Amino acid sequence: MNKKSIIPNEVITNKIYVIRGKKVMLDRDLAELYDVKNIRLREQVKRNTEKFPEHFMFRLTKTETDFMVSQNAIPSKKHLGGSLPYVFTEHGILQLANVLTGSRATQMSIRIIEVFVQMREALTDNLNLKLEIEEIKKKLTNHSKNIELVFNYLDELIEKKDKPRTKIGYKK
Repeated sequence: MNKKSIIPNEVITNKIYVIRGKKVMLDRDLAELYDVKNIRLREQVKRNTEKFPEHFMFRLTKTETDFMVSQNAIPSKKHLGGSLPYVFTEHGILQLANVLTGSRATQMSIRIIEVFVQMREALTDNLNLKLEIEEIKKKLTNHSKNIELVFNYLDELIEKKDKPRTKIGYKK
């Protein structure tokens, strides 16, 4: 890929959506990134259906498509040309590089997969950070209990000091 065709990670990241609990990309966005027509991308997928099981690629329902339109991920239903879009998971995107000819598709697939990996690493880092914060909270809670015990003990000592003591063994 030459310098002019390098697409920033943010552009790719903004084309990743979570649908049915999976991170996916729309067929039209992938076609744009791969620099092929969407109809050609779909043709290649149809010719190679055995390479795209349900967990690699699935078609959006009307309700999901309506939601995507309402969120401006898809400009309009008319823009879809009368058919529901396909979405591809990370594995489906990698598989697209195998069925689409051309170095652009291969290079873009690699870039997209790298973005998916970066997203996964960021999520892992956030999870680790949350776990560390929880550990600190536990320690602080224990420290708070210990400090409270110390203050209670000090209060008891002060109360004992303020009480008059009876002298033992001495008579005046």
